[in-house]
Amino acid sequence: MTSDSSTAAGWGYPLWERVITGYALAFGSLLLLGGRLGDLFGRRTTFVTGLIGFAGASVLGGAANSFDILVTARVAQGLFAAPLAPAALSLLSVTFTDPAERPKAFGIFGALAGAGGAVGLLLGGLLTEWASWRWVMYVNVAFAAVALVGAVLLLAKPAVAERPKLDTPGTILASAALFAIVYGFAHVESTSWTDPVTLGSLMAGVVLLAVFVRLEAGVAHPLLPLRLVLDRTRGGSFLVVFVIGMGMFSIFLFLTYYLEAGIGYSPIKTGLAFLPMVAGIVAASTTAPSLLLPSVGPKIVISVSFLVAAKGMALLTRLALDSTCVAHIMPGLILPGLGLGDVMTTAFQGATAGVHHEDTGVASALINTGQQVGGSISTALLTTVASSAATDYLSSHRPGALTVAQAGVESYTATLAWGAGFFVGSVLTALLIPNAPLAPSEGEPVIAH
Repeated sequence: MTSDSSTAAGWGYPLWERVITGYALAFGSLLLLGGRLGDLFGRRTTFVTGLIGFAGASVLGGAANSFDILVTARVAQGLFAAPLAPAALSLLSVTFTDPAERPKAFGIFGALAGAGGAVGLLLGGLLTEWASWRWVMYVNVAFAAVALVGAVLLLAKPAVAERPKLDTPGTILASAALFAIVYGFAHVESTSWTDPVTLGSLMAGVVLLAVFVRLEAGVAHPLLPLRLVLDRTRGGSFLVVFVIGMGMFSIFLFLTYYLEAGIGYSPIKTGLAFLPMVAGIVAASTTAPSLLLPSVGPKIVISVSFLVAAKGMALLTRLALDSTCVAHIMPGLILPGLGLGDVMTTAFQGATAGVHHEDTGVASALINTGQQVGGSISTALLTTVASSAATDYLSSHRPGALTVAQAGVESYTATLAWGAGFFVGSVLTALLIPNAPLAPSEGEPVIAH
């Protein structure tokens, strides 16, 4: 690797895909374990450890002088992100238990979580265009440093009286099952749904998951207590989060393709185009919990918000080669932002509602797992949809450059139509949730400063 530009050109798309997949496999397969580690050893300790490890892996990736080192760094990022992500949400859950403060705290968290993808697109575009791809890795260190200082100064140390045993057989089964499922769906993107490796991975994942559930029902200290998902409020909320993961990927991934490959936006302009969606998410996340949720209940908020998001996605299916940002793209992004901001904040609260402090880590990990698996399924499924739509258009129109360009647009808008369908269908999922006030999690005993 003699230079950044030659390196990027030499690696090519299939190699960069391995960089992405390496992180997804490590992160997705170890999330439940990461969440339970926070419950066992303290969320503060787990959060700080995850931050330091993630920052170190980012430094390694930014300084990588070979492709193998970069992949290793991305896998290490996934390893440390697996306990870090659920620890952050579980800390929020056990810290803000007051009914007046909790909705506001989850609203801010939902705003940050929802806006992160779009802001990341803009920041990534700025760094790669004005600096180097290496700064996409290095910038994580700055964020981690700020979070680390805040964690050390503001988070109280937990008063852990006893630590139950780790469910080792359950951990192995869950990690293997999630690895197989995430790998199987990732493999679809470069092969097909009938590929033997794809089918074998997905079937193995389903079987291992079934064995895991059977095991958890009979052990004294399960990795995943089934009471977390059998409760209607929490179970329905986990399903809602799963659907959010599916729909969000259709927006960020394929709309990005449309903006850059379809109508020629630069990475920076693409990031700026997503800002209306960020504004919608922030506005909805920070207002809905205190204004809408207490008056109409979670079932109504989630159902109506999914329909609002679906309407925005439907508008985006009308995009063409001559579409403009203000007239065509912006309206279609504001509505999903408003809808998903409401849904995420409500679902995050519902998924941790009434959870004992000893289980908040694994409950938070289930939220991340739902998003990760939902995104993996969505990416694999919608890649097939996009390919089929482009092939159908090319086969029925006269060959030419304009036909090829329009085929690309047809493929992207087809995936957005499916995303709208995900959101409409998810209204049925929301009906599972009782329309009752969401109970807070149990606060964690802490040592006074």
